[in-house]
Amino acid sequence: MCADLPMPPLRKKRVLVGMSGGVDSSVTAALLMESGYEVIGARMRVYNGPGDPALTYGCYGRDDSDDLKAAEDLARRLNIDFHIIDCTALYEEKVLGYFRDEYLAGRTPNPCIRCNQTVKFEALPLLAERQGLEFDFFATGHYARTEHSVEHGGPVLKRGSDLRKDQSYFLYRLSREQLGRTLFPLGEFTKEQVRAMAAERGFPVHNRPDSQDFYGGDYVALLNIPDRAGAIVDTSGRVLGRHQGFWRYTPGQRKGLGVPAAHPLYVLRVVPEENQVVVGPASEDSYDGCFIGGMNFFLPLPARGARLMARLRSAQRLREVIVGPETPDGLMRIDFAEPMSGLAPGQSLVMYQDDVVVGGGIIMR
Repeated sequence: MCADLPMPPLRKKRVLVGMSGGVDSSVTAALLMESGYEVIGARMRVYNGPGDPALTYGCYGRDDSDDLKAAEDLARRLNIDFHIIDCTALYEEKVLGYFRDEYLAGRTPNPCIRCNQTVKFEALPLLAERQGLEFDFFATGHYARTEHSVEHGGPVLKRGSDLRKDQSYFLYRLSREQLGRTLFPLGEFTKEQVRAMAAERGFPVHNRPDSQDFYGGDYVALLNIPDRAGAIVDTSGRVLGRHQGFWRYTPGQRKGLGVPAAHPLYVLRVVPEENQVVVGPASEDSYDGCFIGGMNFFLPLPARGARLMARLRSAQRLREVIVGPETPDGLMRIDFAEPMSGLAPGQSLVMYQDDVVVGGGIIMR
């Protein structure tokens, strides 16, 4: 049973479960059924090509026939309806279009956050409804939690209990409406517990490796633009080397620069209009704060001077930040209690108060 799930009334509530064919979504579907819900399985299709055999992981571009078969087999085992929802056109527009635009503007995108906001939690349920499927909730196998907050008058997003697998960072751009309709049955469990539950139920996917990233190849292939030679320079403008396109580099990058130096060099920034990559030592890759825009908050906008914990990358440990003033152009200044490195415009800064996601925004500068 799933203790934290809303208990269904006399009429069974219907849940649409996003089923990838992996262990997490499989256990999600099973736990919901065992908790008294009527479950409908749905898999979103984001790629219509033949599948690159060289790609062994990722959501896009590879042959996912094994995943599809695993999802179909589980649906038959659980005796639930299973549907494939074609999201390819929207994925191309909302995720890949954004991905290309951000890189060519000199920013570092996060396609998984974008996909969750615009495709997985928005387009997938909407297209399912348009196909005539009726359901009360949408559920996924994310390691995160939601709860209704009387204080804030609605649902709030919380970190998953397994802090090593917590995926709340990738969900911070959901709307409160989306959040209120979503169930995360795995939020209270560890990955090891989920694998054990899959094994206990005889699911063949119990030991399947986790999926990683949205694309398993060289992301430059997705940009579909020809090489363009440019300069790698230091902060004084001195040319240190050459490159074949600024979009191949991201702030904080150390490996693959091809520039000989007495000390390690890091990408500090890229300059699209000059096709230039600026590098420097670790001492120059240190920042006291940043400015975020495109903000989304589940809790009231934090007051100036508020001290919160934040994450600038999904796998980064939480770091203390201080909320600064808003700027005339609508950005919010965020100061760091300790200097941070590897800041990349385009990435997200997500803030937390204890286990609750306050909200966040996109690093603009």
